[in-house]
Amino acid sequence: MERIITDNHMHLYNHLKLRALKQFRDAGGTHVFLVSLLSTHYEVFPKKGEDFKVIFDKHIKLVERANEIVRAFAVLAVHPAEITILGEKLGYTKAAEIMKDALEIAGKYVEKGKAVAIKSGRPHYRVSKEVWNLSNEVMEYAFSVAKQIGCAVQIHTESYSFRGMKEIAGIAKKAGLRQDKVVKHFSPPAVKEFEEIGLFPSVIAGNGNVINAAEEGDRFLVETDYIDDKNRPGAILGPKTVPKRIKELYEKGYEDIARKVCVENIEKVYGIEITDTE
Repeated sequence: MERIITDNHMHLYNHLKLRALKQFRDAGGTHVFLVSLLSTHYEVFPKKGEDFKVIFDKHIKLVERANEIVRAFAVLAVHPAEITILGEKLGYTKAAEIMKDALEIAGKYVEKGKAVAIKSGRPHYRVSKEVWNLSNEVMEYAFSVAKQIGCAVQIHTESYSFRGMKEIAGIAKKAGLRQDKVVKHFSPPAVKEFEEIGLFPSVIAGNGNVINAAEEGDRFLVETDYIDDKNRPGAILGPKTVPKRIKELYEKGYEDIARKVCVENIEKVYGIEITDTE
């Protein structure tokens, strides 16, 4: 019987496009979370939150087409780097306002069943104190939106540190959002530390990370963060990677963990059902 294999974070852009999902499927992949990109990828320069609807609508249409190949779910992103892109021309306070409005709109798409989660976070690069504080405000707002509608938030942040993630967990708590509804995209295999912190790690599937994560426990998701950019064709990891790594779990006797990661954890975090063919 078919095994369910889920990639928790993938993009489709201007390289393989839907062919990437065919590669994913042919390697054994069955379910994928497709995350929308920065406004610049859509040649949109938002001047108000409503302008993100163009991006969200395009992404949802893409996900509809993706569902003809595998089971695909939409995640609507207001990427934290938007504060730099928009702020340089409109001012950072205005950029933060636009991002908050866009997150509220993204939440309405989730309420209508067109998407299953939203994405927020804070910059992974050095910024001024003003931009950092505004970014934390935007992220907290995303958590508030998620709390209101009962969805998960994928977060793009600085590189993992216990202190940094603990701080983010505190922001989620302040917003009233359950910390296990906050999914740290591009996580290391620090499964035990994430369990202590409360956030849910989405482990990047390279460098032995998946096996290392499984040796610590079963409270994690797995992703490639495939970008599908023709200028970086293999970045971050190719679409076949998660199926390969999950199959390794089965081969090494981690069958229960493989199922937990690809089915049970997904259903718990996102509040959705995955049809299991086993």
